[in-house]
Amino acid sequence: MRLLRTAILLLFNSLFYPCYAQDQLADGPDIVHFPSRFLHRMQSKTADLDQQLTRQTEKYLQRMAHREARLQKKLAKVDSTAANNLFGNSTKQYLALAQKIRKDTSGRAVDLSGEYQPYIDSLGGILKFMKQGVPGRQALSGLPDAARQWEVLQAKMQDADQAKAFIQQRKQQIGDYIKQHINLSGLLGHQYAALNQEAYYYAQQVRQYKEMLNSPDKLERQALSTLQKFPAFQAFMKQNSQLAGLFNLPGNYGSPEGLAGLQTRDQVAALIQQQVAAGGPGGQAALQSNLQSAQSQLDGYKDKLNKLGAGSGDIDMPDFKPNNQKTKTFWRRLEYGANFQTTRNNYLFPTVSDLGLSIGYKLSEGSTVGVGASYKLGWGNGIQHIALSSQGVGLRSFIDIKIKGSFSATGGFEYNYTTPFRSFQQISHLTYWTRSCLVGISKTVSVKSRVFKKTKLQLFWDLLSYQQIPKTQPIIFRIGYNF
Repeated sequence: MRLLRTAILLLFNSLFYPCYAQDQLADGPDIVHFPSRFLHRMQSKTADLDQQLTRQTEKYLQRMAHREARLQKKLAKVDSTAANNLFGNSTKQYLALAQKIRKDTSGRAVDLSGEYQPYIDSLGGILKFMKQGVPGRQALSGLPDAARQWEVLQAKMQDADQAKAFIQQRKQQIGDYIKQHINLSGLLGHQYAALNQEAYYYAQQVRQYKEMLNSPDKLERQALSTLQKFPAFQAFMKQNSQLAGLFNLPGNYGSPEGLAGLQTRDQVAALIQQQVAAGGPGGQAALQSNLQSAQSQLDGYKDKLNKLGAGSGDIDMPDFKPNNQKTKTFWRRLEYGANFQTTRNNYLFPTVSDLGLSIGYKLSEGSTVGVGASYKLGWGNGIQHIALSSQGVGLRSFIDIKIKGSFSATGGFEYNYTTPFRSFQQISHLTYWTRSCLVGISKTVSVKSRVFKKTKLQLFWDLLSYQQIPKTQPIIFRIGYNF
């Protein structure tokens, strides 16, 4: 066990606190190279997460209290005593939790629990290290405010975890009551299912905020990289990080004195060989087979855990199909795109190209609604007569619903100005605008690109094309890109 513990410590140390072999002074590189903008960036980021976490927690607590009030009202019709016992004090508890996270500004230490998040640990270590000061150096501006905001956010994270635990407890209590009184499942089942969904989405919301805090940007990575070059910072993190507290690292960790008495690699190999030899001629083959089987099972468990919650210790299995978009912010649910189509008047050259831009809002993983606009660029009447001109503009709306695999049902309503114009004042005449009602199918092709995430091939039928004078093209083919 001692060897295993030492191996784990060495592994984590090599992953999270790398040393840089450089020719440098004993005190490390000059601290003036530390990006001071990092402190202002960190304060802004943590303050924004603080506001979002507080607002979302209050919203979910209010929803849960409202759901329980409905359940209490339904149950009171058949058993007022049971309703009072099960729901009598829950409203006050929800209110107390909401007030606590709204008013909590006290900084306190955060214990390591659940999934270890190395970057959050490093952020806290940076602020603690900078607060203790560097001998002979002046404190960086913005440090007190950044440190204070960080402490407040940590307090809010603990409050959110407490609220999440209380919500899970209430869900369990109400669920146990319904199981014990199966005759009430029809009366309370619908509201309990809605309460269960609220509990799941709040847990996912809290997890998402932690992941946002645990995702460093370029400036934050630069700050951490700069400080990791300081031997003093490396030593500080080995003694004061959450990981160090979990394993209770000794003061002489990493020194020859700290390794005294531990088994060497050769000694461990000899012990393993003795155990294998005791198993007879087939001992080596049996060991290899068992190791491969264990590794295969371990990989399977890892995959399941990653799908359920990326290894988190507080996984909550939903009994419904969750909408992963519901816990995202408004801006994170937006999807930007561009598309084009052409109308040919001969075999060699297109007459008009429609160049469109769109912005969509993801209702779920498979459903998107949005709006867009287009510009109709004329190219002339042939390759010998190229002439660029403005042939019209368009306003679009669309809805996209996933059918199966990469295929989606797509439709929309559009207004198009199909008359050449020289100034935008001309398009204000509504007489020249035509309507289109499009229905069709889309095929999404994945593209490995940093810019274009998805390519869409779209085929539409314009239901109103036959009413236009002159008649417009009924079949429309577009190529689109999502960013």
